[in-house]
Amino acid sequence: MSVSVKYMVDAFCQLANIPSPSGNTAKVMEWVEQELKTLGVACKRTNKGAVIATIPGQEQEKARLLTAHVDTLGAMVKEIKANGRLKLTLIGGFTFHAIEGEHCAIETSSGRIVTGTILSTKASVHVYRDSGKMERSEENMEVRLDEKVKSKQDVLDLGIRVGDFVSFDPRVTVTESGFIKSRHIDDKASVAILLGVIKHLQETKTLLPYTTHFFISNNEEIGYGGNSSVPAEVIEYLAVDMGAIGDGQTTDEYCVSICAKDASGPYHYGLRRHLTELAEKQGLNYQVDIYPYYNSDASAALRAGYDIVHGLIGPGVDASHSHERTHEEALDNTAKLVLAYLQSDALQA
Repeated sequence: MSVSVKYMVDAFCQLANIPSPSGNTAKVMEWVEQELKTLGVACKRTNKGAVIATIPGQEQEKARLLTAHVDTLGAMVKEIKANGRLKLTLIGGFTFHAIEGEHCAIETSSGRIVTGTILSTKASVHVYRDSGKMERSEENMEVRLDEKVKSKQDVLDLGIRVGDFVSFDPRVTVTESGFIKSRHIDDKASVAILLGVIKHLQETKTLLPYTTHFFISNNEEIGYGGNSSVPAEVIEYLAVDMGAIGDGQTTDEYCVSICAKDASGPYHYGLRRHLTELAEKQGLNYQVDIYPYYNSDASAALRAGYDIVHGLIGPGVDASHSHERTHEEALDNTAKLVLAYLQSDALQA
């Protein structure tokens, strides 16, 4: 019996369709809490809003922690323009090119949802000769609201204010060939993987060698998700996040990617070797890679001063921080490596 790919894909689709830009994640965290309760796992909230689920193991004095983040890229209303359109400020590390033409939703402080489309200020090629050459920047991009608005006051009358959160339509698609196309695969796919592993452990009544904490963080995209509330007994910290694909990378959309180094520096060499050995023994499709412009919750925890062994793995994801794509095989390979790791001896056993 292995981790259910169907469950992981279904869980991802549900997660992806719950808006959760960094800073506005309450609804998705409620969904995660409810799912963990359905799976019969005790969990708690941190002061920052993260959820920590715990599965007791044979060893109580040493523990492991696995993390994945449910917060996503997004935006905020920066300015309401005189013509009734909105200027944005971005949340997370991406460019305006990645969201041009995307449908979006503005959530007002009263909870009202107003939809719109993100466009350049010179979107019409029939009017603007330099439409395609104009820089896509905060100054040259705007939201066209799906309401009859022609002035700033019209927008204010809708309840929209500076600081309101803006989320992007994920456009989740699962193809018959097993591809998963969506925004926010980073990192909701990994959250679905951890939930799938937890479901498997509960159904098989597997006793883990070490008490294991599953930390679902909600501030990773802005740099400080899993850098606090790490239980004192944790000796190994494994981030499960997307594997980066591109020129010079070995990672693809079918493998589990094991990160050797990212912008924060090398990950723990001993843990990386342990993970690759487990992948070899399991006959998994895996690759070891370096992610040049990347940081994880594991590296954030080290910067916060935690005395831990840290690692990073995840499913290969194409077009990161744009309209992303992965494959069911990547989820399967990642879940199998996570499961093998959880049942293995710790480096400091």
